[in-house]
Order: sequence, then structure tokens, then C-alpha cells
Amino acid sequence: MMTWHPNPNLLHPLSLSLSSSSNHDSPREPKTQISSPNPISDLAWFSLIAACVKLLLIPSYHSTDFEVHRHWLALTHSLSLPNWYSDKTSPWTLDYPPFFAHFERFLSLFAKLVDPTIVDLHNGLNYKTPSVIIFQRLTVILSDTVLIYGIYRLGRKLGSRERNLIWVLVVWSPALLIVDHMHFQYNGFLMGILLVSLSLLEEGRDLTGGEGWVRAFGRLVAMGTVVVAVFVAAYGPFVYYGRIQQVFHRMFPFGRGLCHAYWAPNFWVFYILLDKGLAFMLAKLGFNIQAPTASFTGGLVGDTSPFAVLPRVTPLITFVLVLIALFPCLIKAWRSPQPRMITRWVAYAYTCGFLFGWHVHEKASLHFVIPLDIVATQGMEDARHYFILSIVSCYSLFPLLFEAQEYPIKVLLLLLHSILMWFGFSSQFSQITSAKAQAGPGKK
Repeated sequence: MMTWHPNPNLLHPLSLSLSSSSNHDSPREPKTQISSPNPISDLAWFSLIAACVKLLLIPSYHSTDFEVHRHWLALTHSLSLPNWYSDKTSPWTLDYPPFFAHFERFLSLFAKLVDPTIVDLHNGLNYKTPSVIIFQRLTVILSDTVLIYGIYRLGRKLGSRERNLIWVLVVWSPALLIVDHMHFQYNGFLMGILLVSLSLLEEGRDLTGGEGWVRAFGRLVAMGTVVVAVFVAAYGPFVYYGRIQQVFHRMFPFGRGLCHAYWAPNFWVFYILLDKGLAFMLAKLGFNIQAPTASFTGGLVGDTSPFAVLPRVTPLITFVLVLIALFPCLIKAWRSPQPRMITRWVAYAYTCGFLFGWHVHEKASLHFVIPLDIVATQGMEDARHYFILSIVSCYSLFPLLFEAQEYPIKVLLLLLHSILMWFGFSSQFSQITSAKAQAGPGKK
């Protein structure tokens, strides 16, 4: 286990931007500090710098996900709701939940004003003019305002140093820059919704303000009603039109294989490598081992998960393993529910899904790395774990940008992130260490 030795002499560069004083014995104890008079202005500056970098990345490489989302703009704009999940005009069929499809529908209203071909279901296939590239890139940048609001809600009541460090880690996240603003997706927007939800839960606002009139069983019933209402709003129209089976078929395409085309660094990688190694050794020993003919990975539905020696893994097995991994966290949350722990528990739950889930994308690491940005400032042990985890997570995203011209960009982003983390955590915890060292003899 690595040991963290913060060096106060190395703190000055980042201390200028993360300025405050913080003396406390535990991460959540009240702090004596000089708070920024206007935290919104600090976050605005961080966001503005990030937006400038994102604008510079507009001409960079984008993956097939760019055409996927452009096609979804055309699909949701051109077809009626019952046909969204049955259309086969393009191989990139709609496989996101209905609320995201409505988000694409909303964006398509503006896309038509910019360039009608963007939302043309047939003539827009593989459309890559500057108008569509700039429009789609800008939609990702603008949708990141939800992420900024979410991180503001989570950090607004913290001390200046801790708050600004969280904002730097999230708003300047190299993983989000790589996945959303180069590879192309809307993870920042979706993570923003998650962070807003976590902030409400940490405040005890399970029903966003409705807890004043529901208690005990009534509160549980109200929460269940809200959950059911959300599902009804999302899937009710498809049930009404008799298309719900097609929606679930698209959203849970188990035929795509155990692993994604770009392997996520999870448990199944080692399982597959072990199978390959055993098959090789047994073949050398003279055993008749049938080599697998299908791939473990894929983006489209096809033959899945062949194994030469080890038992075949099915979606049900991965589901059971995820549940087993979740049990310690679920038991702890049941026995001792604490609103301030919800972000940590959600990050743990996402980690379980990442490690043992079916067809996990490598970019799914964002689901636990971003919440852990908040957790990392709560103690040195959390900071140590996050420091290593975030670097490994970002490095695992490098294969998404495989062209030579993007190599310096992704390396530079990771290096800058590592340096900011080092200075930021050193600045955050050096005063805590010094205060404990000075208070130690007095307490004795």
C-alpha cells in the first residue's frame, strides 16, 4: 500500500486557486476557513476554462457514436413514438431508455433549424458536414451545465479548499473530455442528473421536499409511488402501443457478448485470460481442446461468450454476482442509513456492476469515478484510493482514441489531471496532518 506524504512546500501553485484554510480532525467536522465570497463565480471560472478546452476539441476524432446519436436525432424527429425502438434504417438502432430518446427528440428541434439534413432519416445517414459536427459538439458542451449544477449542489456547503478541489476534479475530468468531447457521448449530462439526485438524498430530500407530510410507512409508499410514476411515464406509452417487448429487447441486447469491443478492466478479463491460458496448456499436453470460433466482444448482436475450458458465463450469472457483491453495502445501508454516505454507497454499487456486469463498456468507470471525486476529499485514505483508481480508469479509456494525432492530447490530459490531484490532495490534507501533529502533545 502506497503511503501519502504531503509536502507543504509543493502546495503553492494550486493553493492560489484552491485558497482557504482548513483545520479539522475529521473530514466532516466544522472547519475554520476563509470561504470564497461567491462560490458560483469560482465554479463559473472553472467551467469557462473547461468550455474553452472543449471548443478546441471540436475538430478532433469522433467515433461511430457520433453517427449513432445523429441517427437518433433523425429517428426521434421523423418517426412517431411507437416506432422509435423498431426502426432498422441504420445498424445503430435506438437502445437507450425512453427519457433519453425524448432528450434526443428535444435536440432534434434545434438540429432541424441548423441543417434539416441532420434529422433526415434516410438522406442523413453518415452525414458529416461541419454543420452537424459543430451542432452535436455544442449540444454536449451545453448539456454539461447539468453536470456543473449537480457538482455545485454537492459542494456548495463545503469549505473553499474542499469545494474547489471537487469542482476541479469533476469539471476538468480528463475521462469526461476523452469520452464526451472527443469520442462523443453525453455522459456529463447524465452524470449531472445523478449528482443532483445524490445532493438531494444527502440533504434528506428523498421526495425533493415532500418529506414534511409523509412519515414511516407513508414515506415509503410515497417514494414507491414516485418510482412507479417515473416508470409509467417512461414506458407507459410503449405498453399502450404494444411495443414494450421491443423496447426491452433493444435496451438489454444480451446477444452482444460478455465483454464490450473495448474491454473494460474488470473481473471477466481475468476469467477469459485464464480460459485462454488453460486451453493453451491443455493443448500442449495433448488434450483435444476445441478453440472458440466466436468472439467474446462485439457491438452488434451475434454469437456470444465462447469458452474452451471454463464454464460458459450467462447474463444471469453476472446478475447474481453483482447482487452478491452488493450485499455488504446493502446490509450496511439497511442497518445504519446515513444520508451523508449515499454518494459513497452509490459509487460502490456502480463499481460492483462494472466489475461483474454483462457487456460492460470501458467508459462505465465514469459512473463510480465521478461520485468518488466527492468522496476523495473526505480523508487521506479515500484520496489515496481515488488517486490510483482515477489514473487507471482514465488510462483504460486510451484505446477509444486510437489515432496518432490524439495520442499527445490524451497523455497530456492524464498528466495534468495527475499533477492537479497531487497538489490538490497535498494542499487539502497537509494542514490536517500538521494540525494533528501540533495538537498531539497537547492532548496527551
